[in-house]
Amino acid sequence: MTKLYRSETDRVLGGVCGGIAEVYDLEPTLVRLLLIALVLFGIGSGILLYLIAWLIIPTESEVKDDS
Repeated sequence: MTKLYRSETDRVLGGVCGGIAEVYDLEPTLVRLLLIALVLFGIGSGILLYLIAWLIIPTESEVKDDS
């Protein structure tokens, strides 16, 4: 089972979008564009969701050390 993590290599801000893209085999740019769309259109307060994800999702090294 693959665990969700924040990327340490593909990061622009906190690595949340890069980590989501790596875990679900998506293009990181697509995930970032979806986040920007959430922020611009106010769906679910995208900035707040990103900040919460940044706080609760562990980094890549934390997840891989536990394995």
